[in-house]
Amino acid sequence: MGEFTHIKDGHVHMVDVSEKSQVKRTALARGSIFLCKETIEEIQKGDIEKGNVLATARIAAIMAVKKTPELIPMCHQIPITGIDMDFEICTDRITVDLSVKSRGQTGVEMEAITGVSCALLAIWDMVKALEKDETGNYPHTRITDIEVIHKAKES
Repeated sequence: MGEFTHIKDGHVHMVDVSEKSQVKRTALARGSIFLCKETIEEIQKGDIEKGNVLATARIAAIMAVKKTPELIPMCHQIPITGIDMDFEICTDRITVDLSVKSRGQTGVEMEAITGVSCALLAIWDMVKALEKDETGNYPHTRITDIEVIHKAKES
């Protein structure tokens, strides 16, 4: 295992990328939220009291991608040139696929997984009234499998 790049003289620091060339970079991340079957049906019918769940999740993801350096301390501010997002709705879950593009000196995988995470959190927030049990807990609701599926760079 190599040397930690974010630790210098015993302290954390932002990695200096000034000598790296600017290249096209992409990252694809994915994650899922498990929900009750009835909640999924209400989302599909557009009958959620708070509004359009998937539109809200899309906006949350875009905002999160753009604000990643404000949330993750050692992330660089990078120019985001594109965000694409898809939802797969199954009977027991919604899966979010989100890709981020940039032309810069460092990767966009943190932006991609931050976007997926916030999309899933927004979905939870939009449907929590339907997901609560009689004690106010969420026995069936869970966010899982947030991961970077692929990242690439090309000159």
